[in-house]
Amino acid sequence: MAKTKELSKDVRDKIVDLHKAGMGYKTITKQLGEKVTTVGAMIRKWKKHKITVNPSAWGSMQDLTSWSFNDHENGLKSFSARKVPLLKKTHVQVCLKFASEHLNDSEENWMKVLWSDETKIELFGINSTCHVWRRRNAAYDPKNTIPTVKHGGGNIMPWGCFSAKGTGHLHRIKGTMDRSMFHQILGENLLPLARALKMGRGWVFQHDNDPKHTAKATKEWLKKKHIKVLEWPSQSPDLNPIENLWRKLKLQVAKRQPQNLNDLERICKKEWDKIPPEMCANLVANYKKHLTSVIASKGFATKY
Repeated sequence: MAKTKELSKDVRDKIVDLHKAGMGYKTITKQLGEKVTTVGAMIRKWKKHKITVNPSAWGSMQDLTSWSFNDHENGLKSFSARKVPLLKKTHVQVCLKFASEHLNDSEENWMKVLWSDETKIELFGINSTCHVWRRRNAAYDPKNTIPTVKHGGGNIMPWGCFSAKGTGHLHRIKGTMDRSMFHQILGENLLPLARALKMGRGWVFQHDNDPKHTAKATKEWLKKKHIKVLEWPSQSPDLNPIENLWRKLKLQVAKRQPQNLNDLERICKKEWDKIPPEMCANLVANYKKHLTSVIASKGFATKY
């Protein structure tokens, strides 16, 4: 008999978490791309032993209950802790509620969404963590160093949006953005993008719950322009697929090593325009899988 595929700890945990969330074997199989027999076997093991670790890795289950694992024996290694938003119980609940309610939405529905966000990009931010290949005595060769300035050299705050068909223009926010400025950004970027991408009728705008976004004047402006807004849970940036684009943008900008803020803005806009429509389409196509991960993580941050 052929040996069954060894499941990773992450996949085993997801199977159990989705089962706890009320999903059946076939639904879990479809979401994770595993065989229904594999899913069933994992759930039965969990019901019997209340663990997701593979017993074969540690000997018989009779020994497992009296075994004292340390971090090394569990296969754990030291990594830098990921930075995630500080979530209150209510944030976790609404995030999980959003994922559950929209899990069965069709891909066509998500293709009608224009996703948006603002992000901070520092002049010498990600650059400071770049690695270089060099000889032992060439540490201070200019090509192996990253220029820094006191207080980090400043930053810019761009606003961007995208849909399954591609990205819109990146807009640099200068100064403190108030409601009036936000309305101007939407007027100059959102509506033209919807027309350029041929979104058609019934498209939906997504933005977070920043006070400028949820202000009465903003809601009235959007209503006047007949723009439908996707209801969005608070403190849930990892639910927004644009976070993947921000990460890609920051990595690409770091490689270009901008020297001043004007240079940073120019490079950001150029690299943003280079993001292929295929990447945008893929993010939207896989959004259902991400909602599954949110449910599996019980509403907490994921690696999306």
